[in-house]
Amino acid sequence: MELIIKREIGQHEEESYIEVPFEMPAGVERIHVSFVAEPYGVAGRVVNLGIRDAQRMRGWSGGARTEFYMGTEKATPGYLPGPLTPGTWAVLLNPRKIGENECSVILTLRFEMESPRWLKGELHAHTVHSDGAHTMREVERMALEAGLDFLALTDHNTVSQNFAYPKDSELVFIPGVELTTRFGHCNFYGVEQPGDYFLTTSFDQAKAYIRTARERGAKISLNHPHCRNCGWLWDFDVDHDWVEIWNGPWRGDNERTLAWWHEQLAAGRKLVAVGGSDFHRAQPDVKHGMPTNWVYAESKTVQGILEAVDRGRLYMSYAPEGPQLSMCAGGWMMGDTVSADAVEEGIDLVMSCHGLQACDSIKLLTERGVEREWIVETGCETMELVVLMEDRLFYRAEIHRFFAEAGQTQLVLACNPIYIR
Repeated sequence: MELIIKREIGQHEEESYIEVPFEMPAGVERIHVSFVAEPYGVAGRVVNLGIRDAQRMRGWSGGARTEFYMGTEKATPGYLPGPLTPGTWAVLLNPRKIGENECSVILTLRFEMESPRWLKGELHAHTVHSDGAHTMREVERMALEAGLDFLALTDHNTVSQNFAYPKDSELVFIPGVELTTRFGHCNFYGVEQPGDYFLTTSFDQAKAYIRTARERGAKISLNHPHCRNCGWLWDFDVDHDWVEIWNGPWRGDNERTLAWWHEQLAAGRKLVAVGGSDFHRAQPDVKHGMPTNWVYAESKTVQGILEAVDRGRLYMSYAPEGPQLSMCAGGWMMGDTVSADAVEEGIDLVMSCHGLQACDSIKLLTERGVEREWIVETGCETMELVVLMEDRLFYRAEIHRFFAEAGQTQLVLACNPIYIR
């Protein structure tokens, strides 16, 4: 949405503060404001710029800028991010010098609306704030070069990274920390300081940290729980939201967690699966977004992304350029629960797959195991598969591919289920 407003400024208005009111629509994720003053090229003319919402000033850049943006989480320096509440706002103009004649200020307001979209990103990465080899700016550059939209900061047993990330980045940085103990690791997302004391030598101490993090609003994921070197050796009944079934390159440890996760689903549990590269330093097979979390979020914000993950609206692909998948049944999608009545009346499960290669194997799984399998033919990069849903607990999909350089077939995509009530 775009709004253009023209405001004539006379000589008598020099040194005054002029409010140019506008209505902030509902559902705005980010606003961009710019202006030009006509006639052009008047020497020494200065028009200062700012903005207010219905309650307070939200920013002022004086004559230093002719444009700025504000979002719910980020803004141009000099402006405050925060809620873009619907109502009457005003752009503030302060003409210091306009010349001998009046001038026209033409404001352009562009509203970027909240709207569901697929975002891809990283949920497990480290920096120089713990044992990673790269600075925040280096991590930002690599993530953006990979085409990622978001990156979670999960340095070991510290929170300094959550206060040091580049605030002017187009990348959404998700605050986090990896609680790292001798008996297992888990990630906390969404709060800058999930706990105060990370030194845990007992399960009771670990649970106390987890309890504090929960009280502060953190989302909790168990990391690489079946890793032979640093798996989860404590009780699985510990409070958590998600489980990392895919850590770094696909390997046997991930296979064991995938099998465990499937058992949980088959037992009737709803548990969100996530992936993470566990990036520490650049290597040929360890890069940001390997695997990539594709998240169907309502907004490109920390809150929007974490809410989408928590709803299970997520699938994992082995790399940013890997295969893509959408899976829906009527108005439901992955992470949602289809009513049993809809299944009884007859409803199709529709899977749209993209970025396929010849001989890829697409598997549709339920609690009964693999129910359908399709082998991709040469030249068939996109497939739409339709299956009549039956009385099951859930449906989920996997895609497998043979890699000649590895000499084996590996998982290249896994999605969270569509459940049936």
